[in-house]
Amino acid sequence: MEKILNQDEIDALFLKAQGLAAAPEPVHRQEAPTRHVTVRDIRQAGQLGKEHVRAVSMLHDSFARNLTHNLGAYLRGVFEVNLVSVEQLSYAEFLQRIPEITYFASINVQPADVLAAMQVDLPLACPIIDLMLGGQGKSERGIREITEIEEGILEGVVRIICRDMQVSWLPLLELEFNFDQRQQQAQILQLMPPSEKVLALSFEIRMPDVRGMLNFAFPAVISNALLRRLSKQWSYRRRRNMDQTVSQVKQLLMDCPLQAQLELPPTPVPVRDLLQLQPGSVLMLRHRAQAPATLRVAGKELFLAYPVRSGATRGAQVEARMSIAGVTRR
Repeated sequence: MEKILNQDEIDALFLKAQGLAAAPEPVHRQEAPTRHVTVRDIRQAGQLGKEHVRAVSMLHDSFARNLTHNLGAYLRGVFEVNLVSVEQLSYAEFLQRIPEITYFASINVQPADVLAAMQVDLPLACPIIDLMLGGQGKSERGIREITEIEEGILEGVVRIICRDMQVSWLPLLELEFNFDQRQQQAQILQLMPPSEKVLALSFEIRMPDVRGMLNFAFPAVISNALLRRLSKQWSYRRRRNMDQTVSQVKQLLMDCPLQAQLELPPTPVPVRDLLQLQPGSVLMLRHRAQAPATLRVAGKELFLAYPVRSGATRGAQVEARMSIAGVTRR
């Protein structure tokens, strides 16, 4: 079937035959709608919130108190353990904060079947070993690596630390923390992926002659489970405490005495009438007997009411509730 060309198509063919390009028709584009851009740092995704930090701190403050008591009783020395910081950072950042020469151990967490990390400053390890060998827990000058025999002696203290951590987490997660082995410098980097987000806990341990840090790094698989359980418990506790607080405030308000008075609206009175007042006189006010008076509660105008008598007691019969815009009838 032959096609019939219109005039525009014929002109386009002639221009093409002469080697000229047809001028493109202007395209009218609609203006794109205005978009609002919000700056976001994706590196901050999944970070600890204030409520998480508060809940984790409360949980491990209890661990610090228990460890203070148990280590002191086990070593028969003076110890003080305090929580210093709660953070969520990468494993590589955690390793950058610990000294090169240190005591670094892996902790086997079951049934999650993962490894957590624990680090103790060597200035603390040597006095602890000295106490366990019957010494006075004196600190040594300088920092040195501990021997294999000293590692075996220090293992008992690490097991106490793992047990106290397990007891602290038990109300939230039924996990077992067991000492795995001491990790050498080359093995530390392979314990977790460098980019994995870990829950980092830092504690300060004070002894009579020395102080140092005790640090933990928990992998994401168990730290996220802990944070979810803490968030659930914290939100429930906050909602329950709020309901109890509101109920208690209402109960206390029910027994609070408030001053109430029924008074007529201000009415101008001539001075002549005031000067003529005598006992038994009646002062005529410009207020109708059928109009209600104002009932004030704690100095606030709240109701319109009529004066009444109930036996030998005066009272007020509420007619309407007053509001800023007007009067609300009841």
